[in-house]
Amino acid sequence: MSVTTAMGAALRRIQLGNALSAFGNGFTVPFLFVYVSQVRGLGASMAGFVMMTFAVAALAVLPFVGRVIDRRGPLPVAVAGTVAAALGSLALGLASVWPLVLAAAAALGAGIAVVQPSLATMIVWCSTPTTRSRAFAMQFFLNNLGLGVGGLLGGQLVDTSDPASFVRLFAIESVMFLVLGAMVATVRLPRAPKVEDKVPSGPTPQSGWRALVGDRAMVQLCVLGFVMFFACYGQFESGLAAFAVEVTRISPAMLGIALAANTMAIVVAQFVVLKLVERRRRSRVIALVGLIWAVAWVAAGLSGLVPGAPALATTLLISTYALFGIGESMLSPTMAPLVADLAPARLVGQYNSAFALVKQLALAVGPAAGGLMAGAGAYPAYIVLLVVCALGISVLALRLGRLLTAEQDNPVRAHARRTAAAGVAAEAPAARSVQEQGERTPVAV
Repeated sequence: MSVTTAMGAALRRIQLGNALSAFGNGFTVPFLFVYVSQVRGLGASMAGFVMMTFAVAALAVLPFVGRVIDRRGPLPVAVAGTVAAALGSLALGLASVWPLVLAAAAALGAGIAVVQPSLATMIVWCSTPTTRSRAFAMQFFLNNLGLGVGGLLGGQLVDTSDPASFVRLFAIESVMFLVLGAMVATVRLPRAPKVEDKVPSGPTPQSGWRALVGDRAMVQLCVLGFVMFFACYGQFESGLAAFAVEVTRISPAMLGIALAANTMAIVVAQFVVLKLVERRRRSRVIALVGLIWAVAWVAAGLSGLVPGAPALATTLLISTYALFGIGESMLSPTMAPLVADLAPARLVGQYNSAFALVKQLALAVGPAAGGLMAGAGAYPAYIVLLVVCALGISVLALRLGRLLTAEQDNPVRAHARRTAAAGVAAEAPAARSVQEQGERTPVAV
């Protein structure tokens, strides 16, 4: 079997397992708050603590995951994470008192936090700089498709008056985590010259965090990532939802349609967008996403200014969610591959883990900030803040572009240039040979 074929087979197995795991997540994620607060009767405050526990558990393990991945390889780390997540999910479905609920949430949050950078590192190992964008775009597409389908099916099975129905949902999620672990365990990661620049073969440097902090481009990317996750992903479940219900005055059912529009935009646009951004500079693609999200936040703000036109207000708000989805589909083939291409060969796991840590921090701070501003009724200031953050994404992305090499900012175009240059270099000796042969051939008189 050729190296390319082995890489493709391993990548397909990883992607399929990841999609099934996302499918399992979709059965529980939309209903977790209702499950803790109403079904188990622990109240809204405890449901909030459970959400916070996910974030705290992830923040506790992520600083150490990268070093373990680089020392032991991503495969055993990913398998361990799936087992922890499966146990946590099943325990969460069976727990009925708050100490057990929090312990189960901690195990689930930590397990998912371990799995994410491990899978990202495995995708790096099974791809090349020119195919990496497409690989991460496929992962993002399958994640959203799995979550959407799982959520739809979970909604048909759930019954708030029957705790057993929730046990079934968490059992399905647990099984899907184990399926992911089994599929990952059977992957044979390629170790060949074609990918050896991304597969560690020697001891991991002891100064992984020091090297990362000293990397100006990576530090700038982490700052950019924090602003990005704070201003978009961190607002979906708190400030934006509150704004939609309290200011735009849409119904919860219509809010569900808006969320579906976000997922639909991602699923429909992903591969169309991929063809457009694949050959463009990554820094400029990210800058464009910032502008798109600024327009999305302006549309959200305008939806709250037309109370006498409910149809227009609803359309504006659904457009906000759809524009976010288009921006997300542009980022999926851009951000994660850029993290991998910035990483030194033996620190791919460290860099992936660090970026996951930044993402988790933003997802912890974002909903808290959005919830506080929504609770205080400071909606105009909230919209202005997020428009400024979106524009800040564009500025930070353009500044990051100055720190990137041509290979890091656009590997596809850089590869095409190298191929063209190699072709010209190969043609030159042949042309000289033909010319010399012509000079030596006697001319008939």
